[in-house]
Amino acid sequence: MKTIYVDNNATTKVAPEVVEVMLPYFTERYGNASSMHSFGGGLVVDIRRARTQVADLIGARPDEILFTSGGTESDATAIHAALQSNPDKRHIVTSRVEHPAIKTLFERYQKNGYRVTFVPVDGEGRLDQDALLESLDNDTAIVSLMWANNETGVINPIDDLSGEVRARGILFHTDAVQTVGKIPIDVSRSGVDLLSMSAHKFHGPKGIGALYIRKGTKFKPMVVGGHQEGGRRAGTENVPGIVGMGQACELAGKNLADVGTRVRQLRDTLEQALLQAVPRSMANGGQAERLPNTTSIAFEYVEGEARLLLMNEYGNCASSGSACTSGSLEPSHVLRAMGVPFTAAHGSIRYSLSHYTTREEVDYIVDKMPPIIERLRSMSPFWKQATEAALH
Repeated sequence: MKTIYVDNNATTKVAPEVVEVMLPYFTERYGNASSMHSFGGGLVVDIRRARTQVADLIGARPDEILFTSGGTESDATAIHAALQSNPDKRHIVTSRVEHPAIKTLFERYQKNGYRVTFVPVDGEGRLDQDALLESLDNDTAIVSLMWANNETGVINPIDDLSGEVRARGILFHTDAVQTVGKIPIDVSRSGVDLLSMSAHKFHGPKGIGALYIRKGTKFKPMVVGGHQEGGRRAGTENVPGIVGMGQACELAGKNLADVGTRVRQLRDTLEQALLQAVPRSMANGGQAERLPNTTSIAFEYVEGEARLLLMNEYGNCASSGSACTSGSLEPSHVLRAMGVPFTAAHGSIRYSLSHYTTREEVDYIVDKMPPIIERLRSMSPFWKQATEAALH
């Protein structure tokens, strides 16, 4: 059975070109980059090249790139650095629809005595910008907002918001894990001070990410020990991962046009076909500006996890929300914040396409999904009640 993979916001296939450049660093060039001898120390050149490749993708300088283990560490490092650099400030701001990497972290800081503002969103997932700006005061240490939502794909106007926040002397961090490689980013034209990214979201390897730190931004490391990464993050460099991330960034830059046109068209085709074929369905955040690869479709009176299991029987891999909360039976906190009805939130499925997605795969999903929905609704007492009520 062929696998139809449309869960690329969870993780992506590692590009063959990335695998190829990584392999020698496991068996031939396996030295420690911190060693004095050339077999290890010579790898500094390769790390430097990868750092430049990462910087080029987001419009940064190479010395503004800090390698980490992934998006979660980048997020935690950014917030830690901001609070340690501003110890007298006890107010932090984020939104109600953040990834668990930020949501859980801010809830922990709240329990530890910090004042946290969770800015609301509207029914399409768009941030209440007035509420954000009104929440800022002299005690605010940092604002952290995702560039684009991992479940709905809704994009925040980060260039504009970061400039307004930074003009008030407040640090601005963005979790751009879902954004990098999908839409163009140029941090040099924004007010972003700190930006998180993760290689496995754009066809790079898992276990490697980066944090952009604007030159001049106060920074105190979270991981201390050795001198690696200019003393900003201790630990032996993951050279295969770093080299792989660099190559993935270079490829992502070349593929931006394809993602913005062909992949967007495939996403629109999938979304429109399913909405037309299945009654009582809707696109979550469908009226907002979104990532070109992402759609979240709510099918009322259907249990999302049950549908995923049936989809899996056809080799169709999608998600009911964030992969980091896939073990939970609670409806998505993102959809709840948007006011999506409980009956629809539970039946929402996220399809996230990639550079490798084909029209044949989209057609296959469109063919298989409507019968699955019909089958599950036939077993739902809530669907029966809803249809009977509609007749009266």
